[in-house]
Amino acid sequence: MLAKRIIPCLDVRNGKVVKGTNFEGVKDVGDPVKYAEFYNKSGADELVFYDITASFEGRKLFTDVLRRTAERVFIPLTVGGGINTLDDFDTVLKCGADKVSVNSGAIKDPSLIAAAAKKYGDQCVVLSMDVKRVDGKFEIFAKGGRERTGLDAVKWAKFGEEHGAGELVVNSIDTDGVKGGFDIEMLDAIIAAVNIPVIASGGAGSMEHFVDLFKKTNADAGLGASVFHFKEIAVADLKRKLKENGIGVRI
Repeated sequence: MLAKRIIPCLDVRNGKVVKGTNFEGVKDVGDPVKYAEFYNKSGADELVFYDITASFEGRKLFTDVLRRTAERVFIPLTVGGGINTLDDFDTVLKCGADKVSVNSGAIKDPSLIAAAAKKYGDQCVVLSMDVKRVDGKFEIFAKGGRERTGLDAVKWAKFGEEHGAGELVVNSIDTDGVKGGFDIEMLDAIIAAVNIPVIASGGAGSMEHFVDLFKKTNADAGLGASVFHFKEIAVADLKRKLKENGIGVRI
């Protein structure tokens, strides 16, 4: 059985790591390069970087951060945020990203998934999904969770797999930043529909939440942000806890 992965997520705006709750109330929490170095040393399996600054100036700042991080960090880096074209894939890959996460760009132009998979390989293309319950159904939201799309999340996950996405990041807007646990029901529905790895995001607040995630779903990885940034959970301690509960991890 493949080891389960623990992945800290760094949301970067204007060159700083930021964090909010339910995608709102965003505030600065520190230097992304220092955070990345810390996670590299502390046993994280991968890192996810999201560029949440829309402006061109913000993108220049972000690519500088990404280059400096890639020089110092030796675990896989997935980069997303503002990925709308193959040129955007090219930019972040040349800065040192190993995988590229596409979200709103794929909703706007679904052919981008297949085009990127053909050019860079399935293993490089990560479809990121922001999901919220609407009238009892799981719906995809765009633009950082602000815009309804009407897309059914399970169908969109299947579409992503069929068109070359090698992995999914499934983020629950309902549980994001709340620290009440992962959205097991939503994750279960999506994981059951696909055969590619799924990274669970949104809701991590304790080590028990990660134990629950891996005991109750077939998620391949658990992603967290503030619980790691504010040192509420140490990655090494979490991995020991998972191992004690019979969950395979890389120590």
